[in-house]
Amino acid sequence: MFIELGHFALALALVVALVQSVIPLMGAQRGNAAWMAVAKPAALLQLVLILSAFAALMHAYVTSDFSVVAVYENSHTLQPLMYKIAGVWGNHEGSLVLWVSILAVFGASVAVFGGNLPPALAARALAVQAMISVGFIAFILFTSNPFLRILPAPLEGQSLNPQLQDPGLAIHPPMLYMGYVGFSMAFSFAVAALIEGRVDAAWARWVRPWTLAAWICLTMGIGLGSWWAYYTLGWGGWWYWDPTENASFIPWLTGTALLHSAIVVERREALKSWTVLLAIVTFSLSLVGTFLVRSGVLTSVHAFAVDPSRGVFILVLLAIAIGGSLTLYAVRAPAMQGGGMFAPISREGGLLINNLLLTTAAATVLLGTLYPLFTEVLSANKISVGPPYFNGVFIPLMVPLVIVMGIGPRLAWKRGDLAGALSRIKIAAGACVLMFVASLFLNGMSLIDIGGGFGLAMAAWLGVASFSEWADRVKLTRSGAWTRISNLPRSAHGMTIAHFGMAVLIAGVASAAAWKQERIQTMTPGQSVELAGYTLTFQGVQMIKGPNYDAGQATIVASKNGREIATMHPELRAYVQPPQQTTYTSIHTTLFADLYSALGEAQGDNGAYVTRFYYQPLVPFVWYGVVLMAFGGLVSLSDRRHRVGAPQRATQRATASDALPAAAE
Repeated sequence: MFIELGHFALALALVVALVQSVIPLMGAQRGNAAWMAVAKPAALLQLVLILSAFAALMHAYVTSDFSVVAVYENSHTLQPLMYKIAGVWGNHEGSLVLWVSILAVFGASVAVFGGNLPPALAARALAVQAMISVGFIAFILFTSNPFLRILPAPLEGQSLNPQLQDPGLAIHPPMLYMGYVGFSMAFSFAVAALIEGRVDAAWARWVRPWTLAAWICLTMGIGLGSWWAYYTLGWGGWWYWDPTENASFIPWLTGTALLHSAIVVERREALKSWTVLLAIVTFSLSLVGTFLVRSGVLTSVHAFAVDPSRGVFILVLLAIAIGGSLTLYAVRAPAMQGGGMFAPISREGGLLINNLLLTTAAATVLLGTLYPLFTEVLSANKISVGPPYFNGVFIPLMVPLVIVMGIGPRLAWKRGDLAGALSRIKIAAGACVLMFVASLFLNGMSLIDIGGGFGLAMAAWLGVASFSEWADRVKLTRSGAWTRISNLPRSAHGMTIAHFGMAVLIAGVASAAAWKQERIQTMTPGQSVELAGYTLTFQGVQMIKGPNYDAGQATIVASKNGREIATMHPELRAYVQPPQQTTYTSIHTTLFADLYSALGEAQGDNGAYVTRFYYQPLVPFVWYGVVLMAFGGLVSLSDRRHRVGAPQRATQRATASDALPAAAE
């Protein structure tokens, strides 16, 4: 009963989305206020209907209704409740329902909180958002229906992929999708602005909070994914440039560029056309990531290997969404007024360099991800592009970006004083040099030590430069500093926190990459190995029983200088259904370094097992940095300008034909 209601609600949501995508757009074109007003209630109704469908699907998972094909294939009565719920989006069909649910949430949020938007712009943006919904709801109903029945109903399900039965994977996909799908709002505003023919400071003020919210979610989603890979897969790494990882990282890079570019539009009404293009490209890359993960062309730990025919449907959606928006951009963008001029040495110039480096980095990662696919199609030869390529092209682009991040905030708008800015970053430059020298002195002079020291130097540069810029702005050493701190816009505080978070992340990446130590061996009970000053003693393995798995749990005692530091219990789990083995690592952290243990296969009948131990200095800083960056985004999002909204435009034009002359003036 609930399943049929959910299916009907989703079908009805398609009808509502069709109405929302046509009537408000026609109303904006004709200046018909009543037709434009349809957009907001339609967005709210669409949200109610899609959430009803999502709730019906979740009810089927929670109650183990195996008459539903998706539930039968991705759930089991022995699964803990958390993983029954996570099973809703742990498969192709259910994850698409989550996708359209988040899409509807963003559209309804604009309907509720966009009261200060010009009616024509709001109607057009919500209509474009509904067009995206139409495409994805149709994709669900016609190719990926999660409400299909199987009769007679099986007595038991096949269970969720054991690697996905983890708390991190219960949170990671929804957070990632909120980022992916959140950029749809920037896309919708961009297309609406192109139709209207007008981009100004008010438009940028409306776009920024939605873009920032999506960026925060995507940042946390990527961070959660890397943390899951780190502690679940048992190989001691947190990033491998996997194609599915890249699919989320590429729009993050262009989304970061979009955030900074929108600031220039808001403050100086410059880079308008470029900012609109970035909004289109960022969401387009999110759609490309969706195609890569769901088309069957990729094989990954967390990709959905599905029928490639579904990929054809997504490819058509991509062609319509990306091709249509870029065509509209090509026609409309030349008519947009360029905006304020600025000197190359200025805050705008620094942000433009930031944009060019980020978009170039995104292009290189995209090329490395797609190149094997193109090669296979054109020559039938399979090749792989791995970390050496990505590290070789990505890191050189990040070095000048980090340098500019330290100098840019010191420059004035329109025309900056480079000599003056450089004179105010002497402390940051000194910290950079001091960190590099200290690292070489403590770690050595090998090539990898020099690379690690350079990474720490870059982290010191950015961290000190960010803090000192904030300290100078609030005159931290003078009386009345607290009042100045309180009066400083929250967006300025957020920028400092986010930039400092990037510095922390760089320190973690550089240290873990340069000075990670590992030991892989076969051990019998009572045997010990030395690693990074620790003595690790293997005391044996005992069998334990989980809710839907059996596991061999090792006991490993870590000691240092004869004193016991920690007892770790890595596991090798064997799931009942489907029959599959997974690792469960055990990590002892000092908050500055991790001692990491993983259990491998048994070797013979004498209690011997393969064990893997890693010592990773500063690797927790990777996730500290991610959290700080996201927190900085939240602080910026709470800025009064975002909460109050953009000022009303001096003049508003309801039709594109009226707006284009104004844009060309």
